[in-house]
Amino acid sequence: MKLQEIYDILNEISPFELQEKWDNAGLLVGSFEDEIKNIYISIDLDEELLSKVEKNSLIITHHPLIFSGLKRVNFDTYSTKLLKELIKKDISLISMHTNIDKTHLNRYVAEEILGFKIENSKEFISYCDVNMSFNDLVKYVSSKLDLKTTNTVRCNDFIKKIAIVTGSGMSLIDEIKADCFLTGDIKYHDAMEAKARGLSLIDIRHYESERYFNTLLEGLLSEYLKKNKLKAIITASKNPFEFFIEGETVE
Repeated sequence: MKLQEIYDILNEISPFELQEKWDNAGLLVGSFEDEIKNIYISIDLDEELLSKVEKNSLIITHHPLIFSGLKRVNFDTYSTKLLKELIKKDISLISMHTNIDKTHLNRYVAEEILGFKIENSKEFISYCDVNMSFNDLVKYVSSKLDLKTTNTVRCNDFIKKIAIVTGSGMSLIDEIKADCFLTGDIKYHDAMEAKARGLSLIDIRHYESERYFNTLLEGLLSEYLKKNKLKAIITASKNPFEFFIEGETVE
């Protein structure tokens, strides 16, 4: 099957034109004329994952391998090391990033994974009424996302409304109209800013909140794959972080 056919289906599911200006979603490696034998889905790429991918395959990732222009290819950085392997094995790469964040991923995590009902949404941000104590909300979210440790900022003991942005969403803080904001990659100064605004925070981490891209996309492609006798192989990259609790590594 030609890569162009698969790209067109992905573009119907979540148009690439919806991506943010700074983003680099779409076809990153390969040609639309490439013949594809296998499809792999992963949130990211890493060397271990790539070593298991067969030649003449297509990998669909959430995060783009390349964000900005490369001035040199010395094979000593994350992106160039993996580019070398992709080209050697004739593996194509498509990324669906901020486009699918807007159309599917954020809503999927809020409703299907966390079990909340979305009251309204605006591009990246989903709002849900929860009416829970802050402590209960933290325990519930941590359990659903399998967070071994959870960073929080408490400004309210009772939470009526939450806002959710999977991945890294603190740049959207000016737009948040809720009692508590759930997002990842929360930094120290982000926490200080939220505290000053009276906005509670729960850090749902980047990898942990977006790893559901794999099952989401497989489900969205299921009918098309079945019709064309193809199978999507989920080969999720590993979280680069390890977590220690009292000296013990937590997987």
